[in-house]
Amino acid sequence: MNYAIIAAGEGSRLVEEGISVPKPLVQLNGISLIDRLITIFCRNNATSISIIINNEMVEVQQYLQQIRLNIPLHLVVKSTPSSMHSFFELSPYLKEDKFCLTTVDTVFKEDEFSAYIQDFTTDNFYDGMMAVTDFVDDEKPLYVAVDPDTMLITAFNDSPSGYPYYISGGIYCLSPRAIPVLQMCMNQKMYRMRNYQRQLIAEGIRLKACPFKKIIDVDHAGDIEKAAHFLREQKFL
Repeated sequence: MNYAIIAAGEGSRLVEEGISVPKPLVQLNGISLIDRLITIFCRNNATSISIIINNEMVEVQQYLQQIRLNIPLHLVVKSTPSSMHSFFELSPYLKEDKFCLTTVDTVFKEDEFSAYIQDFTTDNFYDGMMAVTDFVDDEKPLYVAVDPDTMLITAFNDSPSGYPYYISGGIYCLSPRAIPVLQMCMNQKMYRMRNYQRQLIAEGIRLKACPFKKIIDVDHAGDIEKAAHFLREQKFL
C-alpha cells in the first residue's frame, strides 16, 4: 500500500495568527503532524511514502531528509498552486498500486483509519474509498451524497443535498484507475480537488464513502489545541 502526503501549502493562516513553525512540524501532544502521519502509515502496511513540500520549506526539507525508514520515502520539493497540482506531482509514485493520499493537516483517530485501510485493501469492488464525516468544522466543506444502502458516493456538492449527507474528510484511498482521470483534469485545467472528485464520478469510478466520527483540519492556531484534545480523548465506544 502506497501512501502520500500533500504538505505544500503555505500555512498562511497559521502564520497570520502567530504560529512561526512550518505547518508540517506543528506538534500535537509532542509529535509533529508529519511524523504522526508517517508513523501511522508505517503501522498500516506502507510499502512507500511520498511527500510534497513547497520550495520555501527548507527546515521541513532538512527534517525529512534525515528520516530513515525501511521503505522508500520519496520527497518532492516544488511549489504548486493547488492541492490537485501537488497530487499530480506525487502521482508517478502512486500509479502502480492502491494508494492513500491525505493532506498533512488532517487529524483523525488511528483506530478508525486502520479499519478504513483494511476495508480498502480487502475490497476489490470499489475503485476508491473516501473518508467522510458528519462532523462539520470547515469553512468551505465539500458535501458528499451517498446511496444509504450501499454507501456508494453519488455526488460531491458545495451544499448539503439529500440524506444522509457527509462532508469530505480529506483522506482519499484510490486505485490506479484514478490516475488517468487526474491527468485528464490537469489537461482540462480543472485545478481543484473537488472538481477532480466530481470527475471521478463522471468517469464511472466507483467510490465508497467510509464514515469517520470526526476529522479535524489544522488550519488555524485554535485548531492545534482542538486537535490535540481530540487525540487525547478516549477511543470511541
